[in-house]
Amino acid sequence: MKLTKLLLATACAATSLAPLAHSADLRMSWWGGDSRHKATQAALKACGEKHGHTIAPEYTGWDGHLEKVTTQIAGGTEADIMQINWPWLPLFSIKGDGFADLSQFKDVLDLSQWTKEELAAGSMNGKLNGLPVSTTGRVFMFNKTALDKAGVAIPKTWDELFAAAKTLKEKVGPGAYPMNAVKETAVLLISLNATQATGKDLVDQKTGKVAWTEEELTSAIDFYGKMVSEGVVISQKDNAAEGNLNLFESPKWADGRISGSYEWDSTYSKYADPLKGQVLEPVALLKNADAKTEGVYRKPSMVFSISKRSKNPKAAAEIVNCLLNEPEGIKALGTSRGLPASKVAAKTLLDAGVIEPELAAANAIIIASTGPTVSPLNEHPEVRAVFIDTLEQYAYGQMTSAEAAEEIIDGVNDVLKKF
Repeated sequence: MKLTKLLLATACAATSLAPLAHSADLRMSWWGGDSRHKATQAALKACGEKHGHTIAPEYTGWDGHLEKVTTQIAGGTEADIMQINWPWLPLFSIKGDGFADLSQFKDVLDLSQWTKEELAAGSMNGKLNGLPVSTTGRVFMFNKTALDKAGVAIPKTWDELFAAAKTLKEKVGPGAYPMNAVKETAVLLISLNATQATGKDLVDQKTGKVAWTEEELTSAIDFYGKMVSEGVVISQKDNAAEGNLNLFESPKWADGRISGSYEWDSTYSKYADPLKGQVLEPVALLKNADAKTEGVYRKPSMVFSISKRSKNPKAAAEIVNCLLNEPEGIKALGTSRGLPASKVAAKTLLDAGVIEPELAAANAIIIASTGPTVSPLNEHPEVRAVFIDTLEQYAYGQMTSAEAAEEIIDGVNDVLKKF
């Protein structure tokens, strides 16, 4: 009898431990502020309980996070799950072998929640290195109130934008502009024009070189020069004389004298808030009839990646899927990382009224627009610096558009050689 009881007790113990046989101890690292930290910890707790895993959180602010991840990956001590900034993918995985290939975990990751383009953006050398957490892009925003007051319709084409500049100067004054374009915004407007004219992104991902010819980039820089000379945008000289204020801090933006810009959809509220009751309307990308593409600059704001060294990659994939595609993770994370790229997550939060309609409208424009896949190398700090520094010399008359185009292409190609 004692032996029978012992065998039964052993069997019961084994049964009670069975669910834990597949449990895993995982780590997840990310950067952010307090609200993101709290939301992510709540999501990890909920997803861990659902799938029987424990996940230790490792979080910091933005400053120093790249250095921390770089050190960890170099030493083989990185977390199982990592929040990775999209431009970091080529830094850690130019050949696609720096992270686990998430396509190997299709049985637990519902990849159908992302478009082919979104999955391509998270891939390096054909391997899915990261799932986009949220998708962002540049969209035009116009102060409808200010334009209506001046009797100007919101522009839908570049030609209409130039016509709007003339009307605004006649009715509002010489200091009125229908568009903003300095620093990064100027770079991206020039890139937009070049992409629309050629159908190509800055980086040819097959050759690893600049895709545009000097003539094509010269034409795009000339277009920006025309925007300045015809009063569509304020010159860099005049902007510097006014203190180089951020647009959302500028009195000209607040009172409608600058009535439009080309900004990240996720920053809608930052630009709408200073308008104090005026209507800021996101609109489709401006283009003329001869454009080969709308040229949308669409990218993941960040991705969730899994370490190639993880001892429990499938368990990590279960948690990633829960965070991005399952109710427990979706509700806990909310909009702590922007409007989710996952279709089911976006719908869940929209249905719950968590996302403001204007942000949803701006993001919908980005998702629906056409354009070539954007390389993360566009945002390599050295690439961006080459553009900004050269355009500043052009803006101050220190070089011609052709010289600027040659300087940019040579400089960017020098950076790309490293990859």
